[in-house]
Amino acid sequence: MKKLINQPEDFVLESLSGMAAAYPDLLKVNFDPTFVYRADAPVTGKVAVISGGGSGHEPMHAGFVGMGMLDAACPGEVFTSPTPDQMLAAAKQIDGGAGVLYIVKNYSGDVMNFEMAAELAHAEGIRVSSILIDDDVAVKDSLYTQGRRGVGTTVLAEKICGAAAAAGYDLPQVADLCRRVNLNGRSLGMALTSCTVPAKGSPTFSLGDREMEIGIGIHGEPGRERMPLKSVDEITEILTITIIKDSPYSRTVREWDEAQGEWVDVKLVNSEIKSGDRVLAFVNGMGGTPLAELYIVYRKLAEICQKHGLQIVRNLIGNYITSLEMQGCSITLLKVDDEMLRLWDAPIKTASLCWGI
Repeated sequence: MKKLINQPEDFVLESLSGMAAAYPDLLKVNFDPTFVYRADAPVTGKVAVISGGGSGHEPMHAGFVGMGMLDAACPGEVFTSPTPDQMLAAAKQIDGGAGVLYIVKNYSGDVMNFEMAAELAHAEGIRVSSILIDDDVAVKDSLYTQGRRGVGTTVLAEKICGAAAAAGYDLPQVADLCRRVNLNGRSLGMALTSCTVPAKGSPTFSLGDREMEIGIGIHGEPGRERMPLKSVDEITEILTITIIKDSPYSRTVREWDEAQGEWVDVKLVNSEIKSGDRVLAFVNGMGGTPLAELYIVYRKLAEICQKHGLQIVRNLIGNYITSLEMQGCSITLLKVDDEMLRLWDAPIKTASLCWGI
């Protein structure tokens, strides 16, 4: 294992310390329990937006803390869910009186711990809502999930909902918007190589020099198919066509009912992607993929979308949801309306995304 680290057990805290030193005007880091929050938090009268998950996916989520996006992020150890005490402490730190929205990727540990945190926050008198992101079309059930995994749409939801909160939306409105973003987003990824978790010191899985895996999870969870290595155009076509042809996905999820103070079952169904739709196209690198290669992916993605009557009206290209040093990429297509576009374009200033300032 070759990594720019000192001791594996210090990896997360030293990384966060460096981030705090680099961006003192944007964010602060609390270390016991660990969470990252806006330097100007709490913002009185504004809904606070929190997300989180295992470290190793940077810049998600801490890199998105700041004006117009997240108010706080809760990082766990590498590929390990944060704990409820982190999430509760973050909520107490950033609550400006208008309530807190938890945006939760659909992984069993994240779901369980964010649910506990929501109950604890409610008991503390904090208004709370929690929305699940489950946009990965690769597999229905996986190593760490029941149902589809939460991946690329998470970043898009954090930006759009963060902008809505900054614009004065109330808690039910931000939660409804987040749910709608999730229902209109689909993602699929692939890997060329594995990654190495510092504490383990060896690759999470193995791929031959001429192999690739379609549908790999961001923690190295098995995908839908392992196959011989193909050209970037062929890979992009596999990912994009699978997303476009994905049928409506029906499932029942648990959401926190603020009025009743309890969890309720909510049935959700994704809408189809069809010709004439406007989309935000997100090409994401897994950490070890050069930007030049991601542009080659986007070139083919744009061609395929045009062929299928999809209008790309916004895009995001880069390494934003990584798996340490894994080589590979993911594609996310989000069907957008005028409201989502307006909120996507709204000003943002974080360590990893900044425009309109």
